[in-house]
Amino acid sequence: METTTITADVLVIGFGKGGKTAAHVLADAGKRVVLIERSANMYGGTCPNIGCVPTKMLVHFSGARRISDDAQEYFANSVEGVRALTSAFRAGNFDALDGKDTATVLTGTAHFVDPHTVAVGEGEDRITVTAPTILVNTGSEPILPAIPGLATSPHLVTSTELTRTTALPERLVVVGGGYQGLEFASIYRHFGTHVTVLEAANRLLPREDEDIAAAVAEILRGDGVTIVTGAKVTEVRDSGATSTVVYEQDGRTHSVEAGAVLPATGRKPVTEGLRLDAAGVRTTPRGAIEVDEHLRTSQPHIYALGDVNGGEQFTYISLDDARVVLDQLLGRGKRTTSDRRAVPHTLFITPPLATVGLTEVQARARGLNIKVAKENVADIVAMPRAYTVEETRGVVKFVIDADTDLVLGAALLSIDAQEVVNTVALAMRHNITATELSESIYTHPSTTEAFNEVLTKVVAVTTGGS
Repeated sequence: METTTITADVLVIGFGKGGKTAAHVLADAGKRVVLIERSANMYGGTCPNIGCVPTKMLVHFSGARRISDDAQEYFANSVEGVRALTSAFRAGNFDALDGKDTATVLTGTAHFVDPHTVAVGEGEDRITVTAPTILVNTGSEPILPAIPGLATSPHLVTSTELTRTTALPERLVVVGGGYQGLEFASIYRHFGTHVTVLEAANRLLPREDEDIAAAVAEILRGDGVTIVTGAKVTEVRDSGATSTVVYEQDGRTHSVEAGAVLPATGRKPVTEGLRLDAAGVRTTPRGAIEVDEHLRTSQPHIYALGDVNGGEQFTYISLDDARVVLDQLLGRGKRTTSDRRAVPHTLFITPPLATVGLTEVQARARGLNIKVAKENVADIVAMPRAYTVEETRGVVKFVIDADTDLVLGAALLSIDAQEVVNTVALAMRHNITATELSESIYTHPSTTEAFNEVLTKVVAVTTGGS
């Protein structure tokens, strides 16, 4: 049996944001690029297929549902709308790259044969690709917690399945109150599902300040989501059309019925089957590919981009990974992952929570002299946009260095927070003071103009070391 061999300048394993961005730039620079993606359903990566795009589209559809809409029919139509968009994105991603004269997309499961060679497929379909430079961008996948009965339950669902199924469950139990878990809880509650979130910690979002986490919990509970904290799930029992999720809280055993059970307890790097040992590529104790600040692996010609390298699991981090690698391959080789500063994050509940920088607790722990400016959205006179769109829930909070007047961090739980946080992050990166933000001119009515008021509402001052 003969094996087809392809020689490339650059081999990319995985069609995620970092990999495809680098592939486009390198192909346009005249490099012979081969990109391997194991699934035809994943051209373009997680974000446009099963992550950011479908979930945020479901956020939009769920928020637009009217009381008079039949929940099941409306949900099914919404999912069909998501399918149509993700299919278009998937085709567009494939055509845009494979259509380049110097780029080829191969579909199949890849594994290393040696440090410069990767095999794709098996048997007569086997193809080997050799390249002096290799980029690994295989992403991450959900972690299935070791809860008795969960793995074999017919009511177990993944986040991927929840973006594709047209059947709206009557009752959804979410195990885990992190970003993914709360987003799906909010989405499905707005579609009409009875949702219960079981969080093992004693409160939601333990990395955020307690007042912000409490405000998030209040909003979700106000929407009808049942939140149980301090809940350790011990078993999933199946009983025909439903499952019983058993959990312990304060030494007592409780249970809740579910038509669907979503484990949302984190994601792990996808490295299984890559045979990284054959390439001499080291991994961390948590299974991520070990990289330096230039994203080089233990083999200097092999780079790891995106979730697979164990960094923050966000599409825009994967994009910045591509910038770091491209600077190595085509630029001056100066850009590193340590250059990143004031990276924002958004939890897409309704309204969204966007954060950047230090929390109040973190700033105090560092012994910094800080001021805290905070105001409830409903009380911000300078922000009528919240009233015009009938969403006045939430809070806006800034942590400010009292000595320099620089913004150390912010938590924006409000309408448009996912956009406004980018302005705050940019200000932080360029040392724009809180006073400058407060006294700037913003369009009206907008959410950004809340800065004119909130930044003058100092509610707490902390002296370093106290």
